[in-house]
Amino acid sequence: MQYKRTPEDRFENLDGYPFLANYCLVPDPDGGELRMHYVDEGPRDGELILCLHGQPTWSYLYRKMIPLFVERGYRVIAVDFIGFGKSDKPTDRVDYTYKRHVEWLKSLLVNLNLTRITMVCQDWGGLIGLRAATELPDRFARIVTANTGLPDAKGVEGEQVEKISDAMRAHYESLPVHQSPPEMGAAMMADNTGMRFLHWVKYCAETPDLRVSEVVKFSGGGVLGDAQVAAYDAPFPDDSYMAGARQFPSLVPIMPDNAAILDNRAAWQVFEHWDKPFFTAFSDSDPVTAGAHVRFQETVPGAKRQKHVTIEGAGHFLQEQAPDALASAVLTFMADNP
Repeated sequence: MQYKRTPEDRFENLDGYPFLANYCLVPDPDGGELRMHYVDEGPRDGELILCLHGQPTWSYLYRKMIPLFVERGYRVIAVDFIGFGKSDKPTDRVDYTYKRHVEWLKSLLVNLNLTRITMVCQDWGGLIGLRAATELPDRFARIVTANTGLPDAKGVEGEQVEKISDAMRAHYESLPVHQSPPEMGAAMMADNTGMRFLHWVKYCAETPDLRVSEVVKFSGGGVLGDAQVAAYDAPFPDDSYMAGARQFPSLVPIMPDNAAILDNRAAWQVFEHWDKPFFTAFSDSDPVTAGAHVRFQETVPGAKRQKHVTIEGAGHFLQEQAPDALASAVLTFMADNP
């Protein structure tokens, strides 16, 4: 597998990110290995909080929350998925699959022998992390979901699978290639077909200039200064490093014939019997995942007794906009479920 490794000088003196780099080798499908980066802060014998980012960000997203957890005596591991942050970046988009991302995360958890995990997952951190939790359930103690989901085309069966999938592909092909996040967002909100997410898929896949910092600002990251812009963009010196960031939205199993649907349905079957503490902390201003918390609350037994919260005044990247509120919610949930 061909990959790139972002030069170390891109990460020098990042604003608010003083954390030492740690690496774990995970297998690629060709018999080689990829280097997966993770932050590891706090006492090694402390109870573990695992922080998982989404697309197109990296562990920098959790920089404000990590110290808050460490101050309370917890060990914090914040992972960079393959293709993001300081992790290696395969250069061919076809090298990124949903299943491989799950396997890469599971390899890290096993190699580091992580147990009693409280997972905090947002966006793709949930799609990957929730699958890993159902496949390695004994390693997880608690789960916190924030602005994420586990799509499985619930209720779509038989002839509907092909019909809906074909309609979605046709709609995708009809869409223009938007040149900026605001242009894409305006077109998305004006789309009344029920297939708005495809605008985001096409933008990430085909726009000439995909910049992580612009996506963060547009998608509820708030106002970023020059130092924060440079930090979010640091892992990606040019477009040849961006295959993962471009491919992730295309992997979301929103089409009923997506290969990941069956695996996600199997994960939901596990969650139907999951009685470990399960918590939702979604923001109030994220149109992408709005309402996804309801299925978790109604389906997962471990979620039924929790005091779920809504993080006010935050968009999709609530770790950037409301880190104190999210961290406080996580800590309270953990204290309520010792």
